[in-house]
Amino acid sequence: MDASRIAHLEPVCLLSPERQKEIASLCFVEKVSKDIDPFRMNVVKNSQSLYLLTGNLAVHFVGGKKIVLRGGTDLARYPVGGGRMQVESARALTDIEIVRIDTDLLDIMMTWDQLAGYEQSVLSHDVSKTAGTPAARGAGSWMKQTGVFSAGNLQSGVFSRLPPANIDEMFRRMTSLPVKAGQVIILQGAEGDYYYLIESGIAVVTRITEPGATPVQLAELKAGDAFGEEALVSDNKRNATVTMKTDGVLLRLDKQDFIELLKEPLINAISWQQAEQKVATGAIWLDVRFPSEYKFDHLPNAINAPLHEIRSVLGTLDKNKTYITYCQTGRRSSAAAFILAQHGFDVFLLEGGTKSIKPD
Repeated sequence: MDASRIAHLEPVCLLSPERQKEIASLCFVEKVSKDIDPFRMNVVKNSQSLYLLTGNLAVHFVGGKKIVLRGGTDLARYPVGGGRMQVESARALTDIEIVRIDTDLLDIMMTWDQLAGYEQSVLSHDVSKTAGTPAARGAGSWMKQTGVFSAGNLQSGVFSRLPPANIDEMFRRMTSLPVKAGQVIILQGAEGDYYYLIESGIAVVTRITEPGATPVQLAELKAGDAFGEEALVSDNKRNATVTMKTDGVLLRLDKQDFIELLKEPLINAISWQQAEQKVATGAIWLDVRFPSEYKFDHLPNAINAPLHEIRSVLGTLDKNKTYITYCQTGRRSSAAAFILAQHGFDVFLLEGGTKSIKPD
């Protein structure tokens, strides 16, 4: 929908213009006929904010209060029942138009924009104290880049799981790296040194499966995608090559900063006893070893999702479930846990791997 249709709504109007356009792209105008309750059409009422755009709507609140809300009025700028009073029922007095906005996403965007504004003010204050020196690109300006920090990344990606202090410090330590088409960013078999975010451009991920074989393309990455984390988390060599398909700009974080700011907050390691308790209440074992290792010996009811294929099986996993990753030592499974956490999964790591399991 056109962003102008929601730009006056509260608190959407407080978002940056870029964020308003982004959230508008995720919404659409719904037409509701006279005498219909728009809330009864929404099976996930508490997860969405409903706004009246046009027409008249009678609203009955819990506790007995009733109002008639008219589209275009000052009161209609706010979500229906968005305050402390809960809506018991509603009825369209005329044909109406409404829009629903994901409440959680809106809150994340508000938090992000406010944090970006704070960072911008900090940078301005620092620059004012050092007048005449070139201004560095601050966290606030990076955070406003909706290509990299899209709604999806903020809601279920790596940034949704980081404490504000870590986000703040991460941007302070990141460097911007202009790159050219054809440039190799990471090489299969090399040591892991950096974590990368694509600010602009397209990159291709390839892997050589056996000596002398032609590289196999695994994925194409675009603005907002990240790469390079597997080797840093597992402390292994690079398992694929990433080459720029177009010119672009990467944001780069070195290994030590990555471990301090990203790996540790994202990976929740638990003991065997804690894992058993979680499995008893519905958690699922995720064996990230090779299929042959899994076939030889795996935990009861475990699912096999080999680390080198983890990205391709993400779509088969259920984000409503809890997963516990494991391997023999915890090294491979820590990398898998990080990737799953990046993509919004509720995931734990079996600390020490299966070697930590003591026989009964």
